[in-house]
Amino acid sequence: MTIILTGANGFLGRAIHHHFSAETIIRLGRTQGELIADLEQELPALPVADLVIHAAGKAHSVPRTTEEGAAFENVNVGGTRRLLQALSRGVRLPKYFVFISSIAVYGLEHGVLIDENHPLEATDPYGKSKIAAELLVEAWCKKNQVVCTILRLPLLAGENPPGNLQAMIKGISKGYYFDIKVANVKKSMVLIEDVAVFIEKIYQVGGTFHLTDGYHPGFSEISSLIAKQLGKRKPRAIPYGLIKAIAYIGNFLGPKFPVNSRKLDKMTNTLTFTDQKARTITNWQPKSVLDHFKI
Repeated sequence: MTIILTGANGFLGRAIHHHFSAETIIRLGRTQGELIADLEQELPALPVADLVIHAAGKAHSVPRTTEEGAAFENVNVGGTRRLLQALSRGVRLPKYFVFISSIAVYGLEHGVLIDENHPLEATDPYGKSKIAAELLVEAWCKKNQVVCTILRLPLLAGENPPGNLQAMIKGISKGYYFDIKVANVKKSMVLIEDVAVFIEKIYQVGGTFHLTDGYHPGFSEISSLIAKQLGKRKPRAIPYGLIKAIAYIGNFLGPKFPVNSRKLDKMTNTLTFTDQKARTITNWQPKSVLDHFKI
């Protein structure tokens, strides 16, 4: 089988590339890969492939300027549109298309075991760009009779993670990370290698899916695990009232300050998603993040 993989050099893309290493993989990237092209600006000539896995995109972050906000549209929507246009120009269309999306499409700050039928109500630039990209992919696949799979992923765990987990690792390593004294707050997570396994199981079937480890660990559990691996003591917990006051001050100090009211809301509200659909259709059995996450 021949696979075109975008975002192969990213956190998740590397795991997907490794899992499918026995196949012929054509990596499409801006600076590395068998095909070099910037989908934000270019329309590359693509070879014939059986499966396309579109994992490239601008990751979730809070834009500080209008230009940074527009980048989500340019990369996540414009890049997806140009990829589909390039595929349409090829000699033969792929049979299967997998798009890596995000739970950010729902625009939720809290909720318990949300399923795939929840309305897509994101209002932030990242979430809106993922909604738009999903719609492009679904319409193109339907028009061209390509089997379409969309994966709405939560927080991803794996070796040397980016984003919030990397910030937690750095904070614990340097001794400035603290847990917050609140009732057990759960967040959906999944290991990147389990996402790759699920792609292999589902790409010929199609559909829209959440993927989690099924346990939904809390921040304090994750921080304890990281501290143990770093040989550090368990992070101390500070009262919610104190961190709330600090977060309020952070609202005025800019994005480099470690906490503000928006970040605090995310850290102190449970947000979990059900992946029963994925498990039922493929008998997928993901591993526990707490048992297998190695930093």
